[in-house]
Amino acid sequence: MAKIGFIGLGNMGGPMAANLIKAGHALKVFDLSEAAVGKAVEAGATKATTVADAAKDVEFVVTVLPAGKHVLSVYDGPDGVIANAKAGTLLIDSSTIEVDAARKAAEQAKAKGLGAVDAPISGGVAGATAGTLTFMVGGDDGDFDRAKPVLEGMGSNIIHAGTSGAGQAAKICNNMVLGVSMIAVSEAFMLAKRLGLDAQKLFDISSKASGQCWSLTSYCPVPGPVPTSPANRDYQPGFAVDMMLKDLKLAQQAAASAGATTPMGALAESLYALYSNGGNGGMDFSAIVKMLDGDK
Repeated sequence: MAKIGFIGLGNMGGPMAANLIKAGHALKVFDLSEAAVGKAVEAGATKATTVADAAKDVEFVVTVLPAGKHVLSVYDGPDGVIANAKAGTLLIDSSTIEVDAARKAAEQAKAKGLGAVDAPISGGVAGATAGTLTFMVGGDDGDFDRAKPVLEGMGSNIIHAGTSGAGQAAKICNNMVLGVSMIAVSEAFMLAKRLGLDAQKLFDISSKASGQCWSLTSYCPVPGPVPTSPANRDYQPGFAVDMMLKDLKLAQQAAASAGATTPMGALAESLYALYSNGGNGGMDFSAIVKMLDGDK
């Protein structure tokens, strides 16, 4: 059993914390939402009154926050994680943030005698609830080895991507593939519809042919073929449009910084931005098929 400070109990962080409690770890939790904290306390956590309190007298601090600015803010300053964690504490950030922000956070932590890994996640709310998340981890070998048993309490695939920032790099590259492929699959179903081809028939063929991909076989954007996909529950997320848009923006920022050419990624970002700006940011990202069908 490890003593863990856990900061950020949102749609992903809440069930992740619950799974750590189920795994036998002692959690001290902090979030701006009293309701979220109360739910975690009911599951067996202890309430931290501040960020500083969450970071004190623990072996690990896990953060799941919206953006890089939030992670750096929580880490920094006299009331932050770094100033209040004891030497040797390992910081595990499972937010999805800029590669440069992840590297900066790790540098700040290590300068104070702390360990640090960036460990962004894939698998959505369903994976967070089931404890089957994939973690893409950036950090040195020793910190990865220390983090792995904690991460195994929340996920089923723990992959060491490389040094600090590599986890974030893997996450945004993966989600750029996902965003582009979802649009391609959606376009194919809308073309099939106009050509009079039944959606189930297209699925039956493409799922066994060269068009096979996760966006088709696990998360099909039209109702019917994959009963567990959000398309069968009126596109309730899942993984929201605005979350996909955030990751595509991060990918484009990284591409610009690295001098990489990603035209499909840029187009996917523009299409998701258009859909979000139409008031659809809270829908599952597979609902982009509705815009492509002319149903905004």
